[in-house]
Amino acid sequence: MLKPRFVTLVGFILFAALLRIVPHPWNFSPVGAMALFGGARFREKSAALLFPLGALFLSDVILGFYPGIWAVYLGFAVMVGIGMAIQKRPGLPAIGAGTLGASVSFFLITNFGWWLPDCHYPRTLQGIVQGYIAGIPFFQNTLLGDAFYVALLFGGFALAEKWFPLLREAPQAAGASAA
Repeated sequence: MLKPRFVTLVGFILFAALLRIVPHPWNFSPVGAMALFGGARFREKSAALLFPLGALFLSDVILGFYPGIWAVYLGFAVMVGIGMAIQKRPGLPAIGAGTLGASVSFFLITNFGWWLPDCHYPRTLQGIVQGYIAGIPFFQNTLLGDAFYVALLFGGFALAEKWFPLLREAPQAAGASAA
C-alpha cells in the first residue's frame, strides 16, 4: 500500500522534473533542488536516490543526452547525499547550507567533467582553472535556480504537511521503515 506522504513526495519530484523540460534560462532549473529535496525527505536511501535520478533520466530522455552526462549524474548523486545530511539536521540553516554546498559541489564536479575530455583547455592546473572561470556565469544561474526551487519544494511540502496532517512524518519505531 502506498502511503500518502510517499506518493506526495514522488509527485513533488515528478513536478520538478516536468519543470525542467519547460523553457528556462541556462542552468536555472529545478533538478538540483529536486535532488536535495529527495535526499532530505525520503527516509529510505534507495528512494532518495532512485526517484530524483530517475526523474532526471526521464527528463533527459525527452530533452536528449549530452556529452559529460556522467558528471551531471554524479553531481546530482552528491546533491542527494547532501540532502540526506540535511535530513539529520532539519531546519532553515541546514537547508540553506545544503543548497549552497550542493550548488558548489555540482559546479566543481560538472566543470571537471567537461574539462576532462574537452579540448578547449589544456590538461594543466591552469587549464582547469580556465574551465572553472568560464563556468562562473552558469554557476550564478545554478545557485539562483537551486535557491528558488529549494524554497518552492521545501516550502511547498512544509505547507502541504501543515494543511494535510496525513502527510506528516510519523514517529519512527525502532527498525521501522517509512517514506
